[in-house]
Amino acid sequence: MAKVSYQTIFGAIVLILGVLLLLRTTGIYDTGQLLKYIPSLFILLGLYALWRSKFSSLSGPIILIVIFTTLQLLVLGLISWESIASWWPLLIIFMGIGILADRRGRSSVLRKDAETVDLFAIFGGVGSTNNSRNFRGGDITAIFGGVDLDLRDSSIETSPARMNVVSLFGGIDIKIPERWQVEMDVLPILGGAEDERPRSSARRENDSEKTDLIVTGFVAFGGLSIKD
Repeated sequence: MAKVSYQTIFGAIVLILGVLLLLRTTGIYDTGQLLKYIPSLFILLGLYALWRSKFSSLSGPIILIVIFTTLQLLVLGLISWESIASWWPLLIIFMGIGILADRRGRSSVLRKDAETVDLFAIFGGVGSTNNSRNFRGGDITAIFGGVDLDLRDSSIETSPARMNVVSLFGGIDIKIPERWQVEMDVLPILGGAEDERPRSSARRENDSEKTDLIVTGFVAFGGLSIKD
């Protein structure tokens, strides 16, 4: 069964939220009752992230699930702000459990030779090294977290590879081979997106060659860096 990318799910949640808000603000339909259950969609996103990683990445999804479960119970009136004031340290406990489980269950850097990547970091960090002989691109999503992708051992047979990035209050670093030509079409909103590589003589000689990697997407309150 084909796996749905994190960006697809996150984009669908944002789309649903926008449609419900538009219907309500324009008076077409009162979606107040439906808006109450928006936090449940983020809970499902956290559960999907756990399943997708085969429970090898716990800290980010667990924090996401705990935060939005608390918000959902609060919106439905099942708990009060007084209860949250008493029990909020549980969030720190779950965060610690997740971090310890992450360090025990897997190495700090994931090594893959897949032709595409789908990296998702939320309230935490993800590091991945790819050494595919035919890298084709993929998706990177960072929400209150960071992603570090190392492509320096990768190569591209059919150019250009295409990478789509979404960064919300997060940071994304992509390391690529020195000779790769990069085209960036990223929208920064109170953030930055920059190719930080020095203009080496090897790359200047290749300026007339076709683009190897196209990076698209948007960065809000965060940053995207291309490095070598």
